[in-house]
Amino acid sequence: GRLPDDGWMSRNGLWEIEPAPAAPDAPPPFGATLASEILVPFPIESCLSGLGVNTTDGARAFQRAWYRTLFDDPWAGDGDGHATLLHFGAVDWNASVWLNGALLGTHVGGFDGFDLDASAALVASGNELLVGVFDPSDEGAQPNGKQRISAIDSPGGDTYTPSSGIWQTVWLEDVPAAYVSGLVLDQAS
Repeated sequence: GRLPDDGWMSRNGLWEIEPAPAAPDAPPPFGATLASEILVPFPIESCLSGLGVNTTDGARAFQRAWYRTLFDDPWAGDGDGHATLLHFGAVDWNASVWLNGALLGTHVGGFDGFDLDASAALVASGNELLVGVFDPSDEGAQPNGKQRISAIDSPGGDTYTPSSGIWQTVWLEDVPAAYVSGLVLDQAS
């Protein structure tokens, strides 16, 4: 939901999801309803996600997955002079974000947030947001802490079930066309 005058809209909620083909260059499934539903922002392996992948083989099937949601632009008709940012609190581990067929960007890193400018790709209604995720857990070379895909079937010890996919809040933010995105302080020597 959107708080009327606060300039943001949550995109948490039910999204569509399905495993993606193993080929990393497989085209996004634009315009297609995906096979299952997931409650964002819970990981694929979480019971709270509604998907609750609870086997090692099941997790391997979702190492590459597509997420999809549809939404209307809450600021359509507000005129020029603003931009719309799409924020992701965290996606584990590699994310490619598509809006209405346009690649907005990619992000690598499962523990940090990122944002993308969605302004040029937004339309007033029927926006299609697709997020391709890839998380090989401990079967890849990326940092994964104590996450082990084998911990799903054999819990215990010092290993943990992976947290794959979108696992932090997703939201849209309305900002002025010129906005501050960060601040760097340089200490004079």
